[in-house]
Amino acid sequence: MSGETGEKQEQVNNWAMLCHLIALSGLIIPTANILGPLVIWLLKKDEFPEVDQHGKESLNFQISITIYLIISSVLILLLIGLLLIPVISIAMIVFVIIASLKTKEGIPYRYPLSNKTSGSGSPRRNILLNGNI
Repeated sequence: MSGETGEKQEQVNNWAMLCHLIALSGLIIPTANILGPLVIWLLKKDEFPEVDQHGKESLNFQISITIYLIISSVLILLLIGLLLIPVISIAMIVFVIIASLKTKEGIPYRYPLSNKTSGSGSPRRNILLNGNI
């Protein structure tokens, strides 16, 4: 019986890790950094509550990164964007890898550059994905 529980937890960790890791496909396929986690989240959020949470976290981070990259693209006119785009891209890769490794171990991970807010007396919530789509 405990082997069955261990297998299920491993399956949960694998799907949760994939929510983060698949975002790296956006380095090759445009918008896949958002669409990949979105598809996995939509497919598995009802089956595994942990995947629901990790999917929201990954999506929120990828949407935030996309916004930062769009702003940096505009800032290329001021030459600041030439520095910001590689820095943001490298940070995204590093944070996604860290999130994937932590998630695989069953450790929750919160992205540091993600758009989040905290209400008075309420837990931190995602601005962009605060519920079902």
